[in-house]
Amino acid sequence: MKTDRAEIVVIGAGIVGLACAYYLSSRHRGNGVRIVDARSPMSLTSAASGENYRNWWPHPTMTAFTDYSIDLLESIARESVNRIHMTRRGYVLATRQADAAALLAQLKIGYGKEGAERVRFHVSGFSETYRPAELSDWENAPNGVDVIQDRSVIRQWFPSFDPEIATLIHIRRAGDISGQQLGALMLEHVRSSGGSLKAARVMAIEKGSEFVLTLQGQDGVEGLRADVVVNAAGPYAGDIADMLGEPLPIMNVYQQKIALADSEGAIDRRMPFSIDLDPQILDWTDEERATLREDGTTHWLTEPMPGAIHCRPEGGEAGKWIKLGWAYNRTPSKPRDDPAPDPSFPDIVLRGASRLHPRLKGYWGRLPRQMSHYGGYYSMTKENWPLIGPMETRGAYVAGALSGFGTMGACAAGALCAAWVHDAPLPAFASQLSLARYDDEKLMQQLLGGADTGVL
Repeated sequence: MKTDRAEIVVIGAGIVGLACAYYLSSRHRGNGVRIVDARSPMSLTSAASGENYRNWWPHPTMTAFTDYSIDLLESIARESVNRIHMTRRGYVLATRQADAAALLAQLKIGYGKEGAERVRFHVSGFSETYRPAELSDWENAPNGVDVIQDRSVIRQWFPSFDPEIATLIHIRRAGDISGQQLGALMLEHVRSSGGSLKAARVMAIEKGSEFVLTLQGQDGVEGLRADVVVNAAGPYAGDIADMLGEPLPIMNVYQQKIALADSEGAIDRRMPFSIDLDPQILDWTDEERATLREDGTTHWLTEPMPGAIHCRPEGGEAGKWIKLGWAYNRTPSKPRDDPAPDPSFPDIVLRGASRLHPRLKGYWGRLPRQMSHYGGYYSMTKENWPLIGPMETRGAYVAGALSGFGTMGACAAGALCAAWVHDAPLPAFASQLSLARYDDEKLMQQLLGGADTGVL
């Protein structure tokens, strides 16, 4: 069997794997870093990314993690003359609750000691300072959070929203990027540093004084020796961990999105990424509801659905496409290279999104021909925190379980992984994002007992 060698093998060419290789290749040049993946780069879950980022989380550790990642994204945007198309439109969280005390308390907890300082309130008579303008100017956009409870201001700036919306929470350090451009930039950097990408599937890993990987590629079975293995295999991270003899607490949940040409102009092109926080019951006719209830496989569509359905314009202010997503699936499944989307999802997500955006009802029963329906896996832990750091096996590291925040968290995951490998200084929050957190009973009880894990 032909055998090759590299200092570090990164398993997985999704956005997290590419980010790990990107930061590792800054010190390991030449043939130091080899990325291995049977698929083309960014072609599985990374291809289905919503391409959004935000620093809003229900826990300060995750806020610190994503703030760090956004810092790195902004550095890449500046250095590349914004090749990654970074914007700063923010996240707008909408609810019909006039009393949002519980949500606001959670917001302040998530931002830690600075929580109270980051939040600005706009209530009736005190809202003249709120402006969502200049939303795409990521270098000069405001930080912090605007809480809007003046209905006249909500109607002024968001006239297309459901008139029943009573509170808006505008997360300002949030927006979107081109995940594909970010991945391409990172891969170019790896290659210019002497690293490479191997199109092959990892079939086995032997441990000894070094790692010996058995690969299945177009040229048959080959061997690859390495000093360090980084498990960044996305939904297949559990399979790679099993090869090392140490299972990971990771599950995979398939989620879907659609993108469509908004020929009716239902969504304002300047609208930030918007999320309807409220649970709902889908709007069916009496006849439709009766039919759905009669069928055991569709009865669930007549029952209460979770909140967090989201929508945003795609392609800038001159574009016409919009993206819709709703991570309502909660059932883990085994990953597949060719997951089949549920054909009923486009109708479900359109009906759900129409509650916040009533003009989307114009597409019920007549989906545009220009539409894309796709999906990917939320690879996640029960607490929905990533796993980044050393595994039990000496020389093996994991960078995974970034569920629905892979694009926004990739830079931080890659930088942290490289720091762990190099035994370099780490941010204070790094240990809590590694496997070491499972030894902290108090932290785990807090995370697993919480009502919100930040899943969107």
